[in-house]
Amino acid sequence: MSINSENNVAFIGLGVMGYPMAGYLQQKGYQVTVYNRTAAKAEKWAAQYGGAYADTPAKAAEGASLVFMCVGNDNDVRSVVYGEHGVLAGMAAGSVLVDHTTASANLARELAQAAKQQGIGFLDAPVSGGQAGAENGVLTVMTGGESDDFVKAETAIQCYSRCVKLLGPAGSGQLAKMVNQICIAGVVQGLAEALNFAQNAGLDAAAVVEVISQGAASSWQMQNRSLTMLEGKYDFGFAVDWMRKDLGIALSEARENGSHLPLTALVDQFYSEVQQMGGSRWDTSSLLARLKR
Repeated sequence: MSINSENNVAFIGLGVMGYPMAGYLQQKGYQVTVYNRTAAKAEKWAAQYGGAYADTPAKAAEGASLVFMCVGNDNDVRSVVYGEHGVLAGMAAGSVLVDHTTASANLARELAQAAKQQGIGFLDAPVSGGQAGAENGVLTVMTGGESDDFVKAETAIQCYSRCVKLLGPAGSGQLAKMVNQICIAGVVQGLAEALNFAQNAGLDAAAVVEVISQGAASSWQMQNRSLTMLEGKYDFGFAVDWMRKDLGIALSEARENGSHLPLTALVDQFYSEVQQMGGSRWDTSSLLARLKR
């Protein structure tokens, strides 16, 4: 197999993140072939953006210089990478596999080795910015892998990102995403407690936020989620189920590298309570709902 053109790329996984990401690639001049487990979603994407779709990951990857993936978890990644219908069966030597899934660092290292055996590059490149970031093309992309492979993929990744950076060898992107999620967990819990305190104290919480958001207490979560939290609106994309998956990965890695994450473990349990409240698909700012039960 050979690469048909540097502009021929594939995208595997058309969820709330992958669908618009693949769209940006097509809109910015790449010839994109997509694969999705639910074929109707792939057909809809092709009709909307003018790209192509294939009925297996391997067929989507044939002739592509870059193959992007954005699926659910480690097992989902393996299911579209390996086997006669997996992307590695369709990719040509010299191409690069880019995994945007938030998965384990161990999986990233495993995939890097499997790809290398076939002369294929690999980048683990989880993203931050949520559904809105994907739809607006302003994701942050944390990347691990070899610099030569990063150079091949960087321009394409920039189609849907505002920041993309190589942080080290395979696995580094996933480790950086764990750092990201650890930070978010603590900040959202602090914001939830603060808003709940303000309301219980009889303050106009929105007015308080207007003031303190101009100082050291400010954060992205405060700027973008505090008012919707006060309104009990929790439908902003990144679901509690996904956050628990991500925090589980971080806690597992912490056990391996000797890090202590007591706050992260506690917030993970708080999210489990939100799930029990029926909030599995609420976004991560729903920690306030737990306090207001």
